[in-house]
Amino acid sequence: MNGDINRLFEPSISYNDMIRTQFLEHIAQTSPAPLMIEVERAEGIYLYTPRGERYVDLVSGVSVSNVGHANGEVVEAVQRQAADYMHTMVYGETVMRPQVEYARLLAEYLPENLNSVYFVNSGAEAVEGAMKLAKRQTGRSEIVSMRGAYHGSTQGAMSIMGDEFFKSAFRPLLPDCRHIRYNSVEDLELITERTAAVVAECIQGEAGVRLPNEGYLQALRTRCDEVGALLILDEIQTAFGRCGAMFAMELSGVVPDILCLAKALGGGMPLGAFVSSREIMQSLTHNPVLGHITTFGGHPVCCAAGKAAMGYIIKNDLVANSRTRGEQFRALLKNYEVRGEGLLMAVELGSAEKMYRAVAQLKERGYMSDWFLFCDTAFRISPPLTITAEQVERCCGDIIDIL
Repeated sequence: MNGDINRLFEPSISYNDMIRTQFLEHIAQTSPAPLMIEVERAEGIYLYTPRGERYVDLVSGVSVSNVGHANGEVVEAVQRQAADYMHTMVYGETVMRPQVEYARLLAEYLPENLNSVYFVNSGAEAVEGAMKLAKRQTGRSEIVSMRGAYHGSTQGAMSIMGDEFFKSAFRPLLPDCRHIRYNSVEDLELITERTAAVVAECIQGEAGVRLPNEGYLQALRTRCDEVGALLILDEIQTAFGRCGAMFAMELSGVVPDILCLAKALGGGMPLGAFVSSREIMQSLTHNPVLGHITTFGGHPVCCAAGKAAMGYIIKNDLVANSRTRGEQFRALLKNYEVRGEGLLMAVELGSAEKMYRAVAQLKERGYMSDWFLFCDTAFRISPPLTITAEQVERCCGDIIDIL
C-alpha cells in the first residue's frame, strides 16, 4: 500500500492512471476488453470523466437509470432514509415503512392478482425466487423458457438461459429445464401437465430486442391455463416506462401469475422483486416455513429510492416521454433497421464487424453504447427516459453520420 501512495508523487503517473490500473488489477473482470470509461459524476443522460470528457449514456446501466442520473428526488430519498435507519433484520421480520409503501404503490399500478411483493437484491434473485415459488405452488418440477432468453447468471437462472455458449462451461445445471422457440405457437404444445412454469420476456432484450408476434403472448397465456402451468413474465429490463408503458405486459394485455422486476425498480439502487397473488405467495410460509429468505432484500434505502423513482416517473409522465422519444428515434433513423418499443431499441447492422466499429466510433464521439449478449450484430439505444427532443435529434445526427 505504501508503495502505491509513493507512486502518486511520481510526475509520470497521474492519480487517474493509477485508478484505471488498479481497476484492472483488483476488480474482477467479466471480459478481456471493458469499456474503461472512468466515471467521476453523472447527471441526467450524461456521464462525466475526471478528464472532463462527457458521454451520452445510451445504455442506462442496461435499463436501470430510467429517471436519469443523480435524480434529485431519488438522491434526497436515499439520504433521508439512510439517516433514519438502514438494515434492521432479515427479510420479513420487521415492519419497514419504505418496503410497505413501495409494495403498495406497485400494487396500485399492477393487475389485481399481482398484489404481494417479495423484494430481493437483483433480477437473477427475482427469477430464482419465482422459479421456487412456481415449483412449490404446483408441485411440479419442469421449467420451460425461451431460446434467446436471458434471466440472470446464477445457476438456476442460467439453467433457463436460452443460449448454450454462455452456460456450457458451467454444466451440470438444474435438471428438468426445457427450451422452446420464442414466437413459435407450434412449440407451445411442449408445455404440458409436467410444467410448473413458463418463463418469458414480454420483449426479448439480450436477443437483440425481439418483439413478440401479434397474439403470441396471448396464446402462451392460454396454453399455460390449459395445462395448469404458471406464467412467469420477466420484466426486469422492460418495466417502469422503458417500452412506452409502465409495464411492457400492458402492450399485449397478458397478465402473468408471477412477475419479475429489477433494474429500474431501485431507481439506481440494487433492488429486485418477484410479485404474485397473496394466495400463491403464502405457499412460501409453510411446509417448510421460511421457504425463501434473504438478508438484504428490500433494503429500506433501496426501497425508498425505488419508490421515489417510480413516483418521479408517474409525476413527470416519463412513460409518455419514452413512447414519444422512441418514435422520434425510429423516425429519424428510418433508413436503418431499428427494432424496439419506447426507449428500448436495437439498431441492426447485419454483421459483428460493423457493430463493433459503430460502438467504437460512438465512444470516440462521446456516446456510450453496447451490444447484446445474444446478438452481436446490433447496438443498443436505451437512454434515460428523461431524454429531450433536442437531445434525441443530436444523438441521431451523430449516429447517422457514423453509420
